Amino acid sequence: MSDGGYSSCGGGYGHGSSFALIVVLFILLIIVGTAFVY
Repeated sequence: MSDGGYSSCGGGYGHGSSFALIVVLFILLIIVGTAFVY
């Protein structure tokens, strides 16, 4: 039962965390790109 709850909760949270990580990486890529251009 605990495993099922953890899986459900972790899955939703993990999806959000993954999305946030992609956004952070995208912002970092833009910063590095602009710095490289300048």
